Amino acid sequence: MTTTQLPLFPLNTVLYPGLVLPLNVFEDRYRALMADLAAVPDEDDRAFGVIAIREGHEVAPTALGLPDGEPLPAGPGAGFAEDPMTSFHEVGCVADASTIRERPDGSGYEVVATGTTRFRLRSVTAGEQYLTGEVELLDEEEGEGAAPLAQGVLRAFRAYQRELATAMERTLAGEQELPEEPSVVSYLVAAATLLSTAEKQELLQAPDTAERLARELKLLRRETTLIGKLPSVPGADFTQRPTYLN
Repeated sequence: MTTTQLPLFPLNTVLYPGLVLPLNVFEDRYRALMADLAAVPDEDDRAFGVIAIREGHEVAPTALGLPDGEPLPAGPGAGFAEDPMTSFHEVGCVADASTIRERPDGSGYEVVATGTTRFRLRSVTAGEQYLTGEVELLDEEEGEGAAPLAQGVLRAFRAYQRELATAMERTLAGEQELPEEPSVVSYLVAAATLLSTAEKQELLQAPDTAERLARELKLLRRETTLIGKLPSVPGADFTQRPTYLN
């Protein structure tokens, strides 16, 4: 088992390999993280770990509202349990920060990162400014029957999109060209389907591509049936949609 150390960026969302992650970074601890990454000479080596929060707060509690009106400084583990490992899910995704742009007023950073590789979190350490984790990088195994499962998922996803568009009284644009590579299909569909964070996390943690696709096929059929039977579409997507406050 090979492990490596990565700075951690906990979020109330799940990042998948190949998906783009925009971030609005303003907390001191994550500004310090981005400043350190921006200082790395090799722009291809600005990696950090995105891990979904199981219990805790994406943004640290502050003292706003107290008489002096000044927020308390957020320590590396602010908003999480004393042992941060218990606050996070077990599997996360390495993110490559392709763009790190500091705002002209110095209030934070605008970051664009791309998910690359899944990892299993082995331990968490509170550094001086932000959390770091010992992580084990995970290979993507295809599994048995991934190719036909991918085709089934694509058909089910198109049916889901049509049902969702009808329920929301929208018109779908021409049929989008979707990838055929099973692992790419599995992550793209996982990211594009309106699911709870727990369900999205389960898809990330699937042992191989075929298992992820099989789970997605069941979820898509369930969601498509539910949408067809509901008089209106619930606004759950607005509560689940990531805002990336940091």
